[in-house]
Amino acid sequence: MKKPVFTGAGCAIVTPFKGSNNSETDFDKLGELIEFQIKGGTDAIVICGTTGESSTMPDSEHLDVIEYAVKKTAGRIPVIAGTGSNDTAHGINLSREAVKRGADALLQVTPYYNKATQKGLIEHYTAIAKAVDVPIILYNVPSRTGVNIAPDTLKKLSLIPNINGVKECNLGQVSETRCKCGDDLNIWSGEDGQVTLMLGAGGQGVISVVSNIYPRVMHDMVMKYKAGDVNGSWELQASILGLVKALFCEVNPIPVKGALNILGFNVGGCRLPLCDMEDKNREFLKQAIEEYKAKNVKKPIIVKGALK
Repeated sequence: MKKPVFTGAGCAIVTPFKGSNNSETDFDKLGELIEFQIKGGTDAIVICGTTGESSTMPDSEHLDVIEYAVKKTAGRIPVIAGTGSNDTAHGINLSREAVKRGADALLQVTPYYNKATQKGLIEHYTAIAKAVDVPIILYNVPSRTGVNIAPDTLKKLSLIPNINGVKECNLGQVSETRCKCGDDLNIWSGEDGQVTLMLGAGGQGVISVVSNIYPRVMHDMVMKYKAGDVNGSWELQASILGLVKALFCEVNPIPVKGALNILGFNVGGCRLPLCDMEDKNREFLKQAIEEYKAKNVKKPIIVKGALK
């Protein structure tokens, strides 16, 4: 059995920006977000993924953000660096550099736009896996990349020692993948709204967008299930469904950055071609956050002037 890179909820963390046109990474703010995540119980930091807007970063910035996350996390939880590319040679170079800068594992999205064949996917991932000596999590998100990693392909890739698992967004094939790969491939949900379903299929948890704003609930959702409190886990899953709908009312990460700003984190906006939310969607998001807080976030109790 392959030991999973992590069990629980890993935060697909945003990259905070500042400057004109969000042209600079705000490293001080990123440090605040990482501390917030660790205090909130997050089990891993996934840096420079889709939510982190890595597709808009030049390589130098991309790698500097990874290095900063590694240093700030300081070994407290794993740092998984997104280094995928639709150019295999570029993916290899990014991956090698990320490992040099201390990444514990790598997240490798399927090559986008090219629409590789299944044979091409096997050759692409095999080449990257051979180039590094850290665990690799494949990222299967057909809605963004236009290509699906088939279960038979995952079976072949699972035989490569450092291909540790898959972040799976095509949940319709999880049962088949699980049956074919068994313990040779760990599976994490790529969908916040279906974490408990993935856990029921033997998954290790979730790589989460919701964790950006409520890390504890995502961590607890997984750990309750793993501890045998299935009903408690399902209750937490149900509690966030309104948030999930709002956080994906526009393309990720536009709404989650909006949510962080609503909550006072001041993470800046997204880089073009992503833009600010539509006003009606921002109001929908605000309402979802307020409804969640009203039902699920306990207010502090003041006793004799002390906050408890």
